[in-house]
Amino acid sequence: MALQGTNTQVLFVKRPVDLFNPAETFKIVKTPVPTVESLKDGEFIVRNYWLSLDPAMRGWMNNARSYIRPLGINEVMRGQTVGVVVASKNSNFRVGDKVQILGGWQEFSVSNGANAWKLNIPPGAYLHDFLGIFGGTGMTAYFGLLDIGKPKAGETVVVSGAAGATGSLVGQIAKLKGARVIGIAGSKEKCDWLEKELGFDVALNYRDADFPKKLADATPKYIDVYFDNVGGEILDLCLRRIAQKGRIVVCGAISQYNEKTPSGPKYYTTLITQRARMEGFIVPRYPEAVLDLAKWLQEGKIKRREFVIEGLENAPEGLMKLFKGENTGKTLVKLVNENKSKL
Repeated sequence: MALQGTNTQVLFVKRPVDLFNPAETFKIVKTPVPTVESLKDGEFIVRNYWLSLDPAMRGWMNNARSYIRPLGINEVMRGQTVGVVVASKNSNFRVGDKVQILGGWQEFSVSNGANAWKLNIPPGAYLHDFLGIFGGTGMTAYFGLLDIGKPKAGETVVVSGAAGATGSLVGQIAKLKGARVIGIAGSKEKCDWLEKELGFDVALNYRDADFPKKLADATPKYIDVYFDNVGGEILDLCLRRIAQKGRIVVCGAISQYNEKTPSGPKYYTTLITQRARMEGFIVPRYPEAVLDLAKWLQEGKIKRREFVIEGLENAPEGLMKLFKGENTGKTLVKLVNENKSKL
């Protein structure tokens, strides 16, 4: 690949107070493509093929203490990418290697190898799966459910945001472990997908007027594990239904990220009366998780779906679509119009 022309980048230019405005929060610029001559020893250039869009990105925009530093103004927007090394001064990453990096919202990225992984694509998989089932999404579902939720056969597992990238995997893994799985989503179409294609036992539409009653009816023996992706009122409802010694996995709170004054749980005292617990976590990355997920994928025991945004210039609006709940499955931005053939 000739390293010439321009590198499209999306900069983070204004820190939002509540709901972000894509046109004000981001700015699209064109810069020269990095050159081999500009590389320092140990660096390499990646042509990014796919960019991941994730709810956590809203938290990175805040100037607040977190597990990762806040974004700086006029910085390239942070994001995980997968692509191909096109130039290198790093003996561990050679031209042609497929990699996952924190490449940001740009077509070409320079990396020194920190937080970069060379990828071996399993049979039946694609490069972009390392932003989904084999990436942060898969690791979040795998370790959040199995290490913190610890579901047992016959227990009831409830997942909010169940038609999203993480929630859809959580439910499928819980089924593999023998649990009864209830998914919560925001439309009839999403609920049908969860039940008819992914094998959830029950799928509930939280927009239904009688949703609280339906949740209670679906959990007559209460909730042993609640995997929370949304926070807010749904978290409160599930707190009131938590079983004795129940576990709440605090993965995300997408309903609260754009609120000027986020609301916390009202019924947390149920944790006392039911001797239950809530726990947050940061995703580790271990080879055994990829091996398990790849095996389940090849055996047809888990499925995945992508919600694809075409073109980097549409990434800002694509992130807004994610917060509006327009996606089903993993939200990705396609940066290169490649053939979707197995790599």
